[in-house]
Amino acid sequence: MIAKRKNGFEPKICLTCGKPMEWRKKWENNWEAVKYCSKKCSNKKNCH
Repeated sequence: MIAKRKNGFEPKICLTCGKPMEWRKKWENNWEAVKYCSKKCSNKKNCH
């Protein structure tokens, strides 16, 4: 999967799984703070 530039935002890489993620409307107000592609990956960060 290749992430595309959406609405002027560069894609990011999930810190847990390494998958590229595209900008989403739900992340509109905090795109700079987004680090994980899902809640599942966010929860896994504490398991290492």
